[in-house]
Amino acid sequence: MDIKRTKEEIKNTIEAYLLKDEYGEYEIPAIRQRPIFLLGSPGIGKTQIMEQISKECKIGLVSYTITHHTRQSAIGLPFISRKQYGGQEFAATEYTMSEIVAAVYEKMEQTGLHEGILFLDEINCVSETLAPAMLQFLQCKSFGNHKIPQGWVIIAAGNPPEYNKSVREFDVVTMDRVKKIEVEADFEVWKEYAYQQGLHGAVISYLNTRKQNFYQMETTVDGRNFATPRGWEDLSDLIKIYERLGKAVDREVVVQYIQFPRIAKDFANYLELYYKYRTDYQIEEILKGRPGEVLLKKVAHASFDERLSVLGLLISKVNEALKSSVRTQRYMEMMFALLLEYKESTESKIQGLDGQQLFQNIINKFNVDYKNRKKAELIGHEEEKTYRRVMDSLERILQVLKLGDIHGLGEGFGRVKEWFEQEREAFENGQRDALQIVEYAFDFLEGAFGNRQEMVMFITELNSNPYSVSFLQECECERYYRYNKELLFDEKRRKLLERMDL
Repeated sequence: MDIKRTKEEIKNTIEAYLLKDEYGEYEIPAIRQRPIFLLGSPGIGKTQIMEQISKECKIGLVSYTITHHTRQSAIGLPFISRKQYGGQEFAATEYTMSEIVAAVYEKMEQTGLHEGILFLDEINCVSETLAPAMLQFLQCKSFGNHKIPQGWVIIAAGNPPEYNKSVREFDVVTMDRVKKIEVEADFEVWKEYAYQQGLHGAVISYLNTRKQNFYQMETTVDGRNFATPRGWEDLSDLIKIYERLGKAVDREVVVQYIQFPRIAKDFANYLELYYKYRTDYQIEEILKGRPGEVLLKKVAHASFDERLSVLGLLISKVNEALKSSVRTQRYMEMMFALLLEYKESTESKIQGLDGQQLFQNIINKFNVDYKNRKKAELIGHEEEKTYRRVMDSLERILQVLKLGDIHGLGEGFGRVKEWFEQEREAFENGQRDALQIVEYAFDFLEGAFGNRQEMVMFITELNSNPYSVSFLQECECERYYRYNKELLFDEKRRKLLERMDL
């Protein structure tokens, strides 16, 4: 099962486990809720999707790598207590609360979320002394005498034995009490995530042409060579920062993340050419509608790898523009909702407050909502940026009201509305500019390649990027829809011919 389908199945399971009846009891009792056991090779994103799922489901998350724990930290420390039995007092051994169980309760106190995910990674690599406690945990949902609170779904992950010498097999009794999901690496699924996260264009375009290097494991006499999705994402982050610092990313740097020398060397060479083509082909000029006949002829007669590199550069720039427009649209939608709330408050004349005071109330309420959501860890990286942008704008608007000494309700809303209209005009201009970039990209591709495979790849990449899809659903682009329709038709025809063996 690929990571996207795995994420969907986990969310479905959480929804089922947390469904309550008319009396507020869970439809599937906690003791019957099988822990989810993810089994898959390292670096494919098992851990990362937990954060995404918890935010999307609006539930808490407590995450541990269980190999970092001893038996004592997992089940608690023993202490002597006094018990009365048959009128006599005895000394009895009890255990303090497990660090892991305590962390769940602490998360509930900190966030106010009483349902969540307890995620334990590398669960099949625990030490010999901790193994019995892990089996009890999976079977009984408890560490020692302390149970995991109801409403917390247990998800565990582990690697197959071929990737980790420390793996110990679970017996049938344990496996018959978990919901096992085998996870596999899938580049096309990962690519959608890569676009969402804004991975470097060189990484995505390289893997588009060399999909076999996306995930590789090889055992040699010198040790294990590997390239993983985690490695590519971390390398992408470094490349973007090195570019800002003016530093070079060469083979010696790449191999620190892509620990497969042959692949590291190949990508380092590709990255060098990527930078060269970015200069030679003046991508910025192409997307301003000024490619020039010489440039069109040059790329049309270039080698296959060179054409793909140029296409990757083009796609990267187009996606940047569309992503920026979609981000601004989300910001505008949030601002519109707040300003509509301000309008309603001025019309209702709440508690006799003036325009400035009412607007300050809007800001205070927004800041409280932001802090509560952040405390509950329900805000992702992209949403965080939108919140901060909105907060900056709200403060600027309040400053305008103060500098203009505007207190009247009607006058206050009129000034706020005027500001918003200016923002909307700027947004619409930016949206048109982004659409024009798409049109210029089509001009270049038609002039250089016509309706060949490069055009098919361009359309395919637009369809792989959630930001591009969102933008093109909002803004009409005739050529995109025409080529997209032709691409879908050709794909259906190809599959039909394959089925007919023609």
